[in-house]
Amino acid sequence: MTYLECTVHCHTNLCDGKNTPAEMAAAAAAQGIKVLGLSGHSHTPHDDSYCMTVENTARYREEIARLNEEYAGRLTVLCGLEWDQWSDENPAEWDYTVGSAHYVTGPSGIRHSVDHNLETLQAAFDDFGGDGLAMAEMYFAAVADVARQRPTVLGHFDLIKKLNGDGRFFDENHPRYRTAALAALEAAAGKVQALEINTGGVARGYREEFYPAPFLLKRWKELGGEVILTADAHTAAGLLFAFDRAAEYAKACGFDRAIVLNARGQLEFCKL
Repeated sequence: MTYLECTVHCHTNLCDGKNTPAEMAAAAAAQGIKVLGLSGHSHTPHDDSYCMTVENTARYREEIARLNEEYAGRLTVLCGLEWDQWSDENPAEWDYTVGSAHYVTGPSGIRHSVDHNLETLQAAFDDFGGDGLAMAEMYFAAVADVARQRPTVLGHFDLIKKLNGDGRFFDENHPRYRTAALAALEAAAGKVQALEINTGGVARGYREEFYPAPFLLKRWKELGGEVILTADAHTAAGLLFAFDRAAEYAKACGFDRAIVLNARGQLEFCKL
């Protein structure tokens, strides 16, 4: 299988995606994808703004089972989950998990979304007294915590930079930022099966650079880590967004292979 035949970070309208599971599967089959991993946002009790509800989680499982019957022999739809640090779901009950941090806990004790919109990130920044680097340090501590839960894939590692394109909240080249990010990366080494090269922030126009940044991807290679290409697709049109560019990005950082998930949800390697 090639990296263009597998995409495993995808959302449907049962969370914050735009298309139904059936529409995602139809698009995947039309594009020659062999393994479509749906990874709905896990139910998270304190925030229902983008996660699956308990009811939608049950519908999600049922619909994926139905789609596997419909597409038998042509397309496998894996029942995955984008598992959040604060989720009440059991990661062991899914075909695979994309482990992700979406929140920082401020000094006030409030959990703030780092990627929902500028207002939520500004609220986090204010909670940290305007110390954006302290905010970033807390975020990367959360990423390390997610990694310790041993998800299959570690999601959008430096998501905190999504809304920081103009550098208004913190300097991404500052030693404190880089030290915190690298510490989280080293905490993940040996615990996650793959770090994703995620094209979603570029697809939606937030950044010009994929997650994670090159200095992180190069260090991951030094640590012996593996990568998987993902689109973080929220539409049927975006299932393989910029995968060829992501492959070149990976090669520029020292990788010559990537992981894919096969029809049994097992990891295989493919050449970039």
